[in-house]
Amino acid sequence: MDWQSLAEKALSGGRLTLEEGLAVLEADNDEVLLIMNAAFTVRKHFYGKKVKLNMIINAKSGLCPEDCGYCSQSIVSTAPVKKYTLLDKETLLDGAREAMARKAGTYCIVAAGKGPTDKELNQVVDAVKEIRETMPLKICACLGILKDDQAKRLAEAGVHRYNHNLNTSKANYSSITTTHTYDQRVETVEKVKTHGMSPCSGVIIGMGETDQEIVEMAYALRELDTDSIPINFLNAIPGTPLEHAGRTPSMKGLKVLALFRFICPSKEIRVAGGREVNLRTLQPLSLFAANSLFVGDYLTTVGQEVSSDHQIIEDLGFEIELNAL
Repeated sequence: MDWQSLAEKALSGGRLTLEEGLAVLEADNDEVLLIMNAAFTVRKHFYGKKVKLNMIINAKSGLCPEDCGYCSQSIVSTAPVKKYTLLDKETLLDGAREAMARKAGTYCIVAAGKGPTDKELNQVVDAVKEIRETMPLKICACLGILKDDQAKRLAEAGVHRYNHNLNTSKANYSSITTTHTYDQRVETVEKVKTHGMSPCSGVIIGMGETDQEIVEMAYALRELDTDSIPINFLNAIPGTPLEHAGRTPSMKGLKVLALFRFICPSKEIRVAGGREVNLRTLQPLSLFAANSLFVGDYLTTVGQEVSSDHQIIEDLGFEIELNAL
């Protein structure tokens, strides 16, 4: 395969065929540097050498009624996680200040649950308004499935972006969760766009999906026209139904990132949860396809030191894009 031809197809607006997508994922590991070089051609065209940083705050923990098999906060999980209701306004503001200290342009307020109650939405809206008035941060909210009026209120409060991950393929969805559907997630992403918020939706690699389903996930996100695509790699947590799932090999992880760059060429591709335990020492190479990182800890798992991420970016000759959405 001429990998550079895939870059040229992506840059000209073409869509990879299923066969081309599978060729990326199934390529010999000896081809990985050539694949990443082709992915970098596309990444550099749209984003140069800039890297967007995002920080998560786990705004509500361990009280989720959903049965998602990957999540330590779900009702079926026995993992020993902290349990608390939605954080108060001052704690959310402190998190925003920490995001700025870490040079993150986007602050992500995440609350586990099927969807926010009116009280929870009021708390988030109140905090968002003050953050917007006092700090040069972009705000992403991730609160579950939204009602129409809830999406409208978040947009009016100043939420720039809303995250609702597809997580896996439509065919694989019922094996991961039964308490909501794939279509409900798609509907929420569409609702977000209707109210003028930037749509963010991504995947979790390593949950029993086939290579063809990975390509189909990338196609689905291309069709949804999501602005930001977090690529998570399953961090199998003891006490969850997927605790015995194996890690994604590091080289396979790089191929996945390149695939999403080829299929969604102009979109923010973010290396997200699980990168530390799946990509391991190859994390720096991920930025030749991706242009965004989460810095710091995730929801219930620990990330690497923020200074290490800053060092990776500096050593690559890349640059942090401040206040980036």
